[in-house]
Order: sequence, then structure tokens, then C-alpha cells
Amino acid sequence: MRWTFAFLKPETVEHGLVGEVLRRIEENGFKILALNMLKPTRNQVEEVYREHQGKAFFEKLVQHTLSGSIVVLIVEGGEGAVSRMRKLVGATNPAEAGRGTIRGDLGFDITRNIIHAADGEEAAKREARIFFDESEIPPASR
Repeated sequence: MRWTFAFLKPETVEHGLVGEVLRRIEENGFKILALNMLKPTRNQVEEVYREHQGKAFFEKLVQHTLSGSIVVLIVEGGEGAVSRMRKLVGATNPAEAGRGTIRGDLGFDITRNIIHAADGEEAAKREARIFFDESEIPPASR
């Protein structure tokens, strides 16, 4: 699959880092195909993070994501777009993310880590459908 889904978390909007993160994404060869700023619903956030339901940090993560506006995006990045985006984003914990990654350079802590990126092709397709109309989502073969 040549595209993936991500969203910029509330702290990214709050601290004026949206432009910086989008610049890094584009400079790393990704093309923005769809983008929207919105205040997510609880159902949307719970669906994105459904694999974490029942874990101790789940409610904190949901509450944080509901605390402000997010920027959802679909980006095209050639073959292996999902893994390339995950590499650019860095480890979940900014303290463990490498220098030069988005989280490593800009993240505040493990919850306020600037960006969520789909961790696989199926997740990218599923998560994109939560926030975008089907007509805005590229075919999986693209």
C-alpha cells in the first residue's frame, strides 16, 4: 500500500507545531492527500485505540485525545508508506525515540507524543474510515 493514515494530537495544535510536523512529513517524501482539523468524538477515539481497550492507560489516552482539536491526514508515500511513516514518527515514548524523529524532537511525554500513525496497512484503512468519507480514501492499491 502506498498511503497511510495519521493524526496530529491536541498538544501539536495547542503548541503551534502543526506546520512543523507537516513540513517534516512532506520533506520526507510524503504527499498529503487528505487533511482535516476537527474535535474528535469519544466513539472515534475509542475506535482508533480499540486494541488498547482494557489496558491501564486506555482512558488517559482517550481523555487526552478528546482534550482539543486534532489534525487527521492521509498521506501517500510510495511502497511501504506505513513503515516509512512509523520510522519518521519514532518510538511511542519520546525519551526512547531517536533524534530526528518527530516524537524524539518534539514530543513531551508518552501520552503527549505529538502524532499517532497507523501501525499497519489494515489499521491505516480502518482508521482512515473513522475520519474520512470513503470518497476521500485512496484505493489500497494506490
